[in-house]
Amino acid sequence: MRDIRDKALEMASKQRAISIAEFFEKNRHLLGFDNPKKALLTVVKEAVDNALDACEEAGILPEIIVEIYETSPGKYLVVVEDNGPGIVREQIPHIFARLLYGSKFHKLSQSRGQQGIGISAAVLYAQLTTGKPARITSRVKGMEAHYFELMIETKTNTPKILVDEKVEWEKEHGTRIELEIEGSYVKGLQSVDEYIKQTAIVNPHATIIYVTPKAEQFILSRATDQLPKPVKEIKPHPYGVELGRLLEMLHSAREKTLKSFLMNNFSRVGEDTAKAILENALLSPDMDPRKTTREDAERLIKGINKTKIMAPPTDCISPIGEELLEKGLRKEIEAEFYTAITRTPQVYRGNPFVVEVGIAYGGNIPREGNARVLRFANRVPLLYQQGACAITSAVTSVNWKSYGLQQPGNGLPIGPLVIAVHIASVWVPFTSESKEAIAHYPEIIQEIRLALQEAGRRLSRYIKKKVRISEEIKKRSYIEKYIPHIAGSIVEILELPETERELLELKLKELLEKKRGKIVEEKHVGEEKLDEDLEKLKKSIVEGEEHEERRGEE
Repeated sequence: MRDIRDKALEMASKQRAISIAEFFEKNRHLLGFDNPKKALLTVVKEAVDNALDACEEAGILPEIIVEIYETSPGKYLVVVEDNGPGIVREQIPHIFARLLYGSKFHKLSQSRGQQGIGISAAVLYAQLTTGKPARITSRVKGMEAHYFELMIETKTNTPKILVDEKVEWEKEHGTRIELEIEGSYVKGLQSVDEYIKQTAIVNPHATIIYVTPKAEQFILSRATDQLPKPVKEIKPHPYGVELGRLLEMLHSAREKTLKSFLMNNFSRVGEDTAKAILENALLSPDMDPRKTTREDAERLIKGINKTKIMAPPTDCISPIGEELLEKGLRKEIEAEFYTAITRTPQVYRGNPFVVEVGIAYGGNIPREGNARVLRFANRVPLLYQQGACAITSAVTSVNWKSYGLQQPGNGLPIGPLVIAVHIASVWVPFTSESKEAIAHYPEIIQEIRLALQEAGRRLSRYIKKKVRISEEIKKRSYIEKYIPHIAGSIVEILELPETERELLELKLKELLEKKRGKIVEEKHVGEEKLDEDLEKLKKSIVEGEEHEERRGEE
């Protein structure tokens, strides 16, 4: 018995709290650092996402510089510099060298970052793989620039400040971060190059200057000076609250009555709605929320579900918009047909979201193989785990044969097609902390399907009319080609004297040429007119042909 007691005491002495930094130090794959190629992409992504969020929140058109240098085999220096508002000196160590620190976790409004992990996780990865600190320079307008060298004390999840000094910096305001990491630079569909290109598509208001490890420079200029619509923070919607969270809110409430608690802590709950909820829950409006029991909370949730409550406001999200999404596609993808759809806002678990779809077809897009699917969430490209994503499921569930494309089984359509799908929400339901795929919520999948079907109908009309125009041009080219032969053959058949023959031949050619002239002048004749007609066709499809019957859809 004594041995068992001693063992229990020994085991108890080994128990201790685990820091979040320690946890991710051993489980960095959860944050997207599971291999060198992906790690390089993740570091760039986290820094660029932060830069874009900062610029937009400050009302600044983003100008971002991304530079990657190979310092030694397998080691890369990543530099990301922005023209954002800068960071106050006291906050720099906490933002870059402390996990789960940020301003967005508790806010219900659209943003790229959500958890306060991303950039500090990149700093942690750098110190794990190269042992070198993060170097940060930042300046707030009208203040001096500050330079830090930082690492993370993993046992306590606190910043370790190695250097803190004022410096001269030519930038009026902005932030620059330098991280040396272990990585691998490879071109392809899951590369940093592709991430930068796709970021430019869904952020047409940003200018990005990108220097690759091969010393190639790419300038991706903005397509618009229009910043995304500023978003407003909203309160949680009653339909999305869960029992444990509701109990916590009730017991920490400052309000003295349940009625005022509901009105002050949830969106779309006014006095009448609060009364209806409490009547359905059989609870007193004057009850003290801090004295509620678990049974009371369960009744309150049942009362919420029985009450018809207006959908949450949508000024907390900022979709790209059809015009700008199409501009982004035109800027980065050479095609012959473009269209974009922005759906009306919908709700999942009380969270508002908007689905947008853009399509590019033909042109320089490869004609062989599957269509490319570009996935985005809150203007951020998702390059990994395509097969596990709700977006991919929605794309493959559409019957693309109805729209003039080949589709083997229930797979992706085949042909020169790029499909871009963007989801904007106050809380995107990612499947993991690395934010690479979206969970399979039925409401989200259905909205994506509806947007894809609408875009598919536009594409189908374009393909059908393009075929008709091409066939018409081909037929009329035959007429032009054989006019001289027809005139000569008629003269030979009539066997006229030489003088009359020459006169009749000239007359027939003249008549046929006049007819030919009329043909050439018609709207759809000539290769030089094809592009113009197709442009008019695209415009008419988008603007005025939505009333056509929807055929062949599942």
